[in-house]
Order: sequence, then structure tokens, then C-alpha cells
Amino acid sequence: MPTAKKSFRVDALQVQVYNSEVELAQDVAEKTQQYLQNILLEKETAALLLATGNSQLKFLDTLIANGGIDWSRIILFHLDEYLGIASNHPASFRHYLRERVENRVNPKIFHYIEGDTMQPLIECDRYTKLLQAQPIDLCCLGVGENGHLAFNDPAVADFHDSRTVKLVKLDDVNRQQQVNTGYFPKLEAVPQYAFTVTLPLICSAQKIICLAQGKRKEKIVQRILHGDVTTDCPASILRTCDKLGTACAKSERATLFLDVDSVALVES
Repeated sequence: MPTAKKSFRVDALQVQVYNSEVELAQDVAEKTQQYLQNILLEKETAALLLATGNSQLKFLDTLIANGGIDWSRIILFHLDEYLGIASNHPASFRHYLRERVENRVNPKIFHYIEGDTMQPLIECDRYTKLLQAQPIDLCCLGVGENGHLAFNDPAVADFHDSRTVKLVKLDDVNRQQQVNTGYFPKLEAVPQYAFTVTLPLICSAQKIICLAQGKRKEKIVQRILHGDVTTDCPASILRTCDKLGTACAKSERATLFLDVDSVALVES
């Protein structure tokens, strides 16, 4: 199996750099498999909070293809969903995860955010109760070009949010990214509002893995690692999220996985 060409630490955040996206996905999948196997030796089920987007594709495919995980003992959640979008819409995160994960592994249960609900505030409460009843063993993340984690864009990110799930208005950088990556044909087609799990809930996970690959991520990776820890770059919280999480969370448990393209400005 491939290994990182370079490893270092920034505050409490572990960073690993790979020669290619393929090598990154292979090694992260292997580490994730081993971690989940160990969790299932200790207790009956494991709970995962999953991200979507292009950064997760090779990782999820490799994780599933490798086998070795008893998915019938895995409880799944996801980070976010657009408000007002049907579950069969090609850009729906429920559609993404049902096609790429649930239908392929048949988990114990997949708790989805119902983005097309007629009562979005009640949906926030419903999903909050599900998450609060089930501590998260592993949170899988990607990073937006504006530094968002889930849909916690800079304007709505709160490191000390009292909520677990909330409704937010998406900024134009985030919405344009959805167009650039092919999920919508034009900016006007991207919903303006979405549900998101908040940053304190993300930081409460027992283990956090975050993937950021490609040249499009090099500027935000530089800010994450060498800028201030601030909601202007929400993902910077990964450097200190051991201070935000609940008492059940272990310190130094977040790792940022990069390829040579996304880390180019850090190395220069």
C-alpha cells in the first residue's frame, strides 16, 4: 500500500501529503478500514458522518472495494443537504450517498437529512436528536474553496455554535464551486439555502479525516495551515478542534490528507 511522502503537524492537526490523489485515496481507505475494524472489536456498532463532493469519490470507491468492513454494523449520517431539493435530483447529497454508498454496502441504517421537507426547522430538530443520540466515531470531510466544512461558510460558521444542525444561506463562492465541479449547470440553479451540521458537532467526532486534493485547493490549504484560526477560514478549526469537542473526543485526532497539488503553496 502507498504511504505518505511527507508528514507533519500544525498545532493539533496531523498532515499527510501524497504523490497523487490515487495514492491518497488508497492509504486513507486502508487507515479507515483498520480504524473501523478496531471500533467494531470494542462495540456492536460504529457511526460515520460522511461528506460528499469530488474529493470523496476515489476514497469511497476504494474503501468499499477493499472490503473487510461489516457494514451491517455501521450507522451512517451525512453532513449537509440543500433545502428544497428532491432526493432523486442529481445534485442531491442523498442521491450521491445512496448511489455511491448505501446501495453498495447495505449499512445498518443511513439517516438522511430530508432536504425537501415542508417543515425545515422541524427537520433540524429531528436530525439533531438523531445525532445527539449517537456519538460519531468517524467524521469524513472535504474542504470548500472558501474554507467551508459541510455548509459552514465563513459568513455563517460559528466555532461555538449552540446548535447541532441549522439552516444557512450559501455564499456565492460556495454556490459557484458547485457549478464548477459539474453538479449544477449555472449559478442560478444552485439552491441558496441548505441544512448543515455545525462545527462543534464535527469536532466532537472521535476521529476526523479531511481530504483536499488538486490545484483548486492550494490557496485554501495554505490558509488552513498557516493563517489564523478564524471563521474567515472555517476549516482552520481543525488545528484546534480538540479544544472544541466534547469530553468523549480524543485530542490530536484530526488529520488533513493532501496531494502534491493541493500542498504546492505550503511547500514553496
